[in-house]
Amino acid sequence: MLRPADLYRAVPQPARQAHPDETEFRNFIVWLEDQKIRHYKIEDRGNLRNIPSSGWPKSFEQYLQDVNCPFTVEERQESVDWLLGLAVRLEYGDNVEKYKNCPPATATEAAKPSDPLIHLDSSNPDFKAGVLGLASLLKIQRHDDYLVMLKAIRILIQERLTPEAIAKASQSKEGLPVALDKHILGFDTGDATLNEAAQILRLLHIEELRDLQTRINEAIVAVQAVIADPKTDHRLGKVGR
Repeated sequence: MLRPADLYRAVPQPARQAHPDETEFRNFIVWLEDQKIRHYKIEDRGNLRNIPSSGWPKSFEQYLQDVNCPFTVEERQESVDWLLGLAVRLEYGDNVEKYKNCPPATATEAAKPSDPLIHLDSSNPDFKAGVLGLASLLKIQRHDDYLVMLKAIRILIQERLTPEAIAKASQSKEGLPVALDKHILGFDTGDATLNEAAQILRLLHIEELRDLQTRINEAIVAVQAVIADPKTDHRLGKVGR
């Protein structure tokens, strides 16, 4: 399908820069009408093409009304965005077969998004209060620079609180399957479900005891590494220091 980026690449380079001057802006509007929108007949485009004319703003205002644009001449950025959208729709309508099988835009085709934190007003009291509230909630250390705190909050959320991070953290290591019927409980509760639950609790308890025994053994080994090399003092007739 036709993408706005396709039409954007076809726009003359100077006109892409948010109409840096009046002449470029007018040329851009004329280019859209001549090449894409084509709302007027060719012979009716004279006033719009008369770029140096002092009456061009009136012609542009009339043009916006004729194409049913909901924005006024003063709302330039909004009217440009609307005209681009109209141009995309018309271009696609004229070339449906050409554009309907177009592959979707890839990440490499799109411009890298800028860091949204750059455009924040860190001196705004509401912004400061919001950052402090989040930092307190997430137990993040306070910093004199509120943008630094906000970046820390973003990193924590990305690494710990995204659905992927939560799913990864909640994953437990799977052990070997255990056949409960091969383990004798030693008593009978009179209910098969309770018996199974008791067997599971006993196995979990045994696992905890094994882990505790492993830690005790590690502690014993560590102590032996310190005391297992006694020195013999023949003068005292005993083993020790």
